[in-house]
Amino acid sequence: MSEKNTQPSSRLKNYFWPAMTLAVVALFFAKESWLGGASLNDPKAAARAVTPRGELMAEEKSTIALFKQASPAVVNITALGVERDLFSLNQYQIPQGTGSGFMWDTTGNIITNFHVIQNADAAQVTLADQSNWKARVVGAAPDKDLAVLKIDAPASKLHPIPIGTSKDLQVGQNVFAIGNPFGLDQTLTTGVISALNREIESVTRRPIQGVIQSDAAINPGNSGGPLLDSAGRLIGVNTAIYSPTGTSAGIGFAIPVDTVNRIVPELIRSGKLIRPGLGIQIADEQISQRLGVTGVLVVDVARGSAAARAGIQAARREASGRVRLGDVIIAIDGKKVESPNDLYLVLDKYKVGDAVSVTSSRDGRTVQTKLTLEAVQ
Repeated sequence: MSEKNTQPSSRLKNYFWPAMTLAVVALFFAKESWLGGASLNDPKAAARAVTPRGELMAEEKSTIALFKQASPAVVNITALGVERDLFSLNQYQIPQGTGSGFMWDTTGNIITNFHVIQNADAAQVTLADQSNWKARVVGAAPDKDLAVLKIDAPASKLHPIPIGTSKDLQVGQNVFAIGNPFGLDQTLTTGVISALNREIESVTRRPIQGVIQSDAAINPGNSGGPLLDSAGRLIGVNTAIYSPTGTSAGIGFAIPVDTVNRIVPELIRSGKLIRPGLGIQIADEQISQRLGVTGVLVVDVARGSAAARAGIQAARREASGRVRLGDVIIAIDGKKVESPNDLYLVLDKYKVGDAVSVTSSRDGRTVQTKLTLEAVQ
């Protein structure tokens, strides 16, 4: 048994070591051949002459000029959280994320997305010259994903961005985005308008209408930065991307400037967005669906509100314990309302003080009610 086991091992050794030696020698010569050796070097080697380029293309010059004009207005926003040391009880500000923004005026108002500062305890704004400034919140409109910050920088450092319009945009127009993707400040990306009148969901799950879709590369950190037209004017605020990976997939969304130009002055004046409303609370869409209701189910009517004065009825519980459905709003001024989103979109087209006709379904019959829209937050 012992002899049979040892003999093959000895033969293996006799073959193994010479083979290994040959392999090492072959590898050495192969490496020497790859490295070349002194015979391939040329002591007279020098840098090649530069080929004259000529003038930049007109489109390149235009893009360069646009960036130089607009970039001083673009800022980097760092959202900060406050943590306390358990031993010293000292407080520390910890960066929670970064986003972009831009200067609105020469008083220090900065525009960004609400979601950039949503959960922050404080924020720091870094200008194009790398100076840092403590920011305070002037106002926010979560339903529109917009916020206004304020910094106390001197007017000489404040360069408001030129304002354009979004009502006459066309698919195929060139667009330019400047922001801070992944914290890399003052980054320019270019593209075209891919589509108009898209609809996205805000952080409050309310719809934002009229959204601009572009293929300019938008990545995390671009949020709140400007989308510009070829004249360097603001046409939108970059807000979201559609991407299975979380990075740019060529589909970016921007809140249209006409919406921004309507909301921002209100935020600067009052700190909040005042919307026209009926003075009611409505059921979630899922509840209405479970009840087999098509429309907006009224679950509460604020005392003294426009809805209360007009006689709109809310759901209520009877003495028997049975829940009796109240009014189900099915139209505003003849515009069909089938869901809470429909109601929000319809009311967005009105102002506080406008008179509207509300069509409701009540106890199996259709009821028409006229009321004046009031301010709601």
